[in-house]
Order: sequence, then structure tokens, then C-alpha cells
Amino acid sequence: MKFNYLISIILGIFFSFFITGQLVAEENKEGIEVGNKAPNFEVETLDGEKVSLSDYKGKPVMLNFWATWCPPCRVEMPDMQKFHEEHEVVVLAVNLLDTEMKKDNVQKFVDEFDMTFTVGLDGDGEVSTKYRINPIPTTYMIDSEGIIRHKSLGAMPYETMVEHLNSMD
Repeated sequence: MKFNYLISIILGIFFSFFITGQLVAEENKEGIEVGNKAPNFEVETLDGEKVSLSDYKGKPVMLNFWATWCPPCRVEMPDMQKFHEEHEVVVLAVNLLDTEMKKDNVQKFVDEFDMTFTVGLDGDGEVSTKYRINPIPTTYMIDSEGIIRHKSLGAMPYETMVEHLNSMD
């Protein structure tokens, strides 16, 4: 009887470690769903600099995909700017440049909304394809370890941005 009890305990411990290991492995798996490690990418900014998502490792990141012609994006931008100014978070806004009429429209939009956070340009649609962006805006809240903690389809109000950032602590 004691032997069966001991075997049960050992098997229980083994399966606990196995299941926990599987959960951790899933979280570290690269992908675009909540709990996955966010896929790295590199984009050029409006200033001509190259930035990668991995440049921000160790910091929480709000990754937003947008376009100048998108009405919900226009609604969301003032809240994103406020969020950037008031919280310790990196805001990386990736413009879907391949959907724009002219590249100049992006700079005009940035100036119109006084955007001071990093704006990347997805010139060939590679990043938006990797993240399967549809609809826009689409926003990912990524923790300091690079794990996606929230995915939002459509415009996100300021209060929701703050709520998702606080839930990552």
C-alpha cells in the first residue's frame, strides 16, 4: 500500500513538471497569439533609422499597426500619444506603407497628431503579413520579456491601454 502511494506521488510530481514545462514551452513559442513570444522584425522609421522589436527587450511595448486613411486609427492616435507621454511604455506604431497613396501622407499625419513615439514603416507589407494584420488598427501589448499579453482589433481607448499595461506588471 505504501509503495502504491509513493508511486502515485512520484507520478504526480513528474506530470506536474511535465505539464508546467509544456505551458512554459508554449509561452516561449513564437507566434501572434496571446501567450506567444512576439515575432521579431525590423522596420525603417520616418527618420531613416532601422528599429527592431528586439531593441525594446526589457521594456513593455505597445505595438500598433495603422494607416493614415483609417478612420479608427485617427480616433486612436491622440490616446496613443497621451499613453506614450504618461506611462513607462514603448509605443511602436507601424504604418502599413504599402497601403498608402503617398509616403508623404505618413509624415503629414504624424505632424497633424503631434506624434512623438516611434513610427516604423512596413514598406513591403512583410511585417503586417507576418502578424496577419486585419483589421487595422490592430494592437499588441507585449511584456518586457517579449510575450504577447493582449491583442486588440480596432481602436483602443486610453483607459483600455492603461488597463492592459497595468495587467502586465
